[in-house]
Parts: sequence; C-alpha cells; structure tokens
Amino acid sequence: MEDFFFMDKKAKRKTIKDLAEEDRPREKLLLRGVNALSDAELLAIILGSGNRDESAIEVASKILKNADYNLNTLGHLSIKELITTRGVGPAKAINIVAALELGLRRKVSGSLQKRKITGSRDAFEYLHPIIGHLDHEESFVILLDNASQILSYFRAGQGGITGTVMDPRVILKNVIMANATRFIIAHNHPSGNLTPSDADISITRKLREGAQLIDLQLLDHIIVSDKGYYSFADEGQL
Repeated sequence: MEDFFFMDKKAKRKTIKDLAEEDRPREKLLLRGVNALSDAELLAIILGSGNRDESAIEVASKILKNADYNLNTLGHLSIKELITTRGVGPAKAINIVAALELGLRRKVSGSLQKRKITGSRDAFEYLHPIIGHLDHEESFVILLDNASQILSYFRAGQGGITGTVMDPRVILKNVIMANATRFIIAHNHPSGNLTPSDADISITRKLREGAQLIDLQLLDHIIVSDKGYYSFADEGQL
C-alpha cells in the first residue's frame, strides 16, 4: 500500500501510523485542518509514499528544495524535472502537476467572479491567474458592455517565449460578434520585463484607431508578468 515505507531489507515494514504525529500529515489534516499543514506535508499527501530510505515528507522536502521552496516555481517544473528526485516516478510527478493545475484553475474560477472592471488593477487580477504563470506568450481580450461589466474573454493569439501575434481584424470581429462595446487587450511577458515592445505599441495604436471607426472603445492594453503588470491607459498611451 502507498502508506507503507521500508526501513531496510530485514526490518519490519512500518505503516504511517507508527510514525510520529508530525510525520502523519493525513491524520494531522483530519485533527487540525488543512491550514495546520506545511507545504511539505501537503505535498507528501499528494505523493502518498516516499522511497525505501525516506518518508513521503522527506521526499516532498527535497522536491520543494529543488524549487527553491517556492510553490510558483514548483508549478513550472516539468514531469521530467520532477522525476529527478529519488522516489518520484512518472505517476507521482503527474499527481503533483495535476494538483497544482487544479489549484490554478480554482484561482482562475475565483477571478471570473469579479464581473466588473473599474481599472487596470481589476483587469490584472482577472488575467493574472490565466496568463501570469505561462512560460510562453499568449494574448487575451476581455469583452465588456457599456457599464464595463465583463461579458466574456477569448484567446487572441499564442506564441513563443519572445512574442505572439495579434490580428486587429480578428479581434475587432470577435468584439462585434459578442455585442461588446468596450474591450481590453492583454498579453504576458514570461521574461518579467514589462516594457512594451514596438510591436506592443503598434498593435495598441491599430486597435484603438480601428475601434474608434466603428464606435468601440479600447479601454486598456495590459502587459502581465508573474509579479506585476504594465497598463497603457495608466501610462497615458491610450
């Protein structure tokens, strides 16, 4: 069973119930609640078991160390990188990736409940869970009504590490088809550098001018990174 680990080849096989309380994260969760568990203990529950010489918590601690004890960094590790830790095979690595993705989607679901955009901070908080963590560029458009209530959003482009292509005609067509009157464009910079590129400035100008011709309003262009954002509107570039 997954809750077992080996002490050595001749030693009696111990169950997790034989360990000290601090090494029994499942029981601790039941008794004290999920908030009482450390990151290593939560990760140990996902792992289910350790290896022949180490408990699940010890293996979890090594995984966290490899991620600089940063859960965001852990979320960027690939299955290939995770299985370099002794005791982590493809199945356990998949469990970790799936658990972290589920947590991310929970965050995204929470952001979708904010239905009105009142400024660049609202737009950033809406978009950050969607594109802030990506290691490649993607662009999105938030569609809004006259009261800046969010109608929906759509992906406008997907690219590589250094850029993505947005087609103004396709974006404006989708805005019209959604019966939106206002919209915000956004894309991420995986490098963390929030300085707009010449291409960013050019697409913003084209969309602003094109929208004005058909009585639509481009409210902002947000550049999102994992730690912050840049707003064209806040910087007076719209």
